[in-house]
Amino acid sequence: MSAIKACLFDLDGVLVDTAKYHFIAWRELAEELGFVFTEQDNERLKGVSRAASLNILLEIGGLELDEAEKARLAEQKNNRYVEYIAKMDSSEILPGALSFLQECREAGIKVALGSASKNAMTILNNTGLTPYFDAIIDGTHTSAAKPDPEVFLLGAQAVSVPAEQCVVFEDAEAGILAATRAGMSSIGIGSPETLSEANFVVPSLAQISVAKLQELFAAV
Repeated sequence: MSAIKACLFDLDGVLVDTAKYHFIAWRELAEELGFVFTEQDNERLKGVSRAASLNILLEIGGLELDEAEKARLAEQKNNRYVEYIAKMDSSEILPGALSFLQECREAGIKVALGSASKNAMTILNNTGLTPYFDAIIDGTHTSAAKPDPEVFLLGAQAVSVPAEQCVVFEDAEAGILAATRAGMSSIGIGSPETLSEANFVVPSLAQISVAKLQELFAAV
């Protein structure tokens, strides 16, 4: 394939670890509703929208609520999550993320964010990552959730790079599928067992560099 000209990054679990704050906020909500929500339960929420996550949580608790109450609980959970991420700083950037972003920019590779989070700007600003991005596409810009490719197609459009010259970095199966549907290559961050559809999988961005990236995709 042609050389990689743009890198598109998911946020949670790739650049920063906000998943723990989502889990804490959901667990607290479950406790208030009178049931236990475990880390194993939380795996079902990975890469899923807030509304769909609440439905899964209520299913686990065996609860059926009307839409108005669901909206109130989703807002309550988000407010609690926002309280947690408001205290984030650069120490919560995941290993290898900052150096790889810097290296991409120095190499002239475009850098875009492709995240479902509506709180992405708060997280990027608090961790100091905002200046490293040429384009930021988050949940405030999209109408369809992953595995729909919308967020990545908008990211590629924003940096004026064809899909076939983009590589997506994702930690969720839905995100890898979104990249494939967008006509882009992908690198999974995490476990090969759960990210088997990715072109390549690495444990974290600490295992990747621009040279390694171009080497991996030169033969694809």
